[in-house]
Amino acid sequence: MNSFEDYKFGVQVVSGRNVFSWRPKVSVIIPAYNVAGYISETLDSVKAQKFRDYEIIIVNDGSPDTVGLERSIRSHQADIIYLKQPNLGAGAARNTAIRHARGEVIAFLDGDDLWLPDFLTSQVAFLGKGYDMVYCDAQQFGMRSALRRTFMESAPSEGEVTAAALLDFRCNVITSGTVALKSALFAAGLFEQERARAHDFHLWVRMAKNGAKIGYQDKVLLKYRVHLDSLSGDSISRVQREIDVFHRVRKSIELNEEEREILDRRLGSLQADLHVECGKAFLLNEDFENAHIAFAEANFHRRSWKLTGITWLARFAPRLLLNHYRANRSEEIQLVPAQVPSRRTS
Repeated sequence: MNSFEDYKFGVQVVSGRNVFSWRPKVSVIIPAYNVAGYISETLDSVKAQKFRDYEIIIVNDGSPDTVGLERSIRSHQADIIYLKQPNLGAGAARNTAIRHARGEVIAFLDGDDLWLPDFLTSQVAFLGKGYDMVYCDAQQFGMRSALRRTFMESAPSEGEVTAAALLDFRCNVITSGTVALKSALFAAGLFEQERARAHDFHLWVRMAKNGAKIGYQDKVLLKYRVHLDSLSGDSISRVQREIDVFHRVRKSIELNEEEREILDRRLGSLQADLHVECGKAFLLNEDFENAHIAFAEANFHRRSWKLTGITWLARFAPRLLLNHYRANRSEEIQLVPAQVPSRRTS
């Protein structure tokens, strides 16, 4: 293979012999960490695109499965730019790829997701209608609970995409369905360089606050893989991730009064979600006392008849509640962490 290696900022760059010598319109960015079993299929979905004016940049972010990863991409090696760096996190990996990207348009794709053949054609055309960033809907696949559901059925996007709408979860962006102008990404400061959870959400809010015009195309153009090893983690860590990014937004982004009110309200709701998930974990581990306390705390943050009933059952009939949960929430149970929290999370 006629490739070259260059070292910049500790990043090893290997460019395949078929990589364009001219500047492509789109740079496809794929961070790779523990995706050796999926990435070949992901690359096949990019190669199947009807839109052809693109380059592919894969960033190996110090992945522990590097041997398997490089074996999986070997058949694609001539057509990609392969970057290797120490493990710095997905945000830093995406920033590395953006800095090496030659295209004026950046298309994000996780190493375990799949684009449908019209993805780039449709999203690039939609971006050209005056947007700085666009995203689409996705068909979920993988775990049985995800079958026949689209991403937006559980996390809808409605109305104008603003910072307030993002903070209020009225608009929800799926990163693998996102295409953006490189200039708009740089203008907003790129992804957080520090290792941080939900770094993509933080960037979308900053872009909206920076005046970027963000659009949602109500089309399913992506297959989003749902599995237990995904970056979002178990049910407790997923809620903790959202709480963490909301605290970072409050500290690092200047919000107006409406946005601050939304953020505070959503934080209260997320605290309730966290106590519910902890309650489930305690329940499954038959720690009924802490399960009751966790559900009671959830009901304090977000009072409802349903939570009141669950709290009552956790106290007076915990095995009935446990048996009901096991019988009716089998798919949901897969997302509850096997190791129960050592103490209640506040």
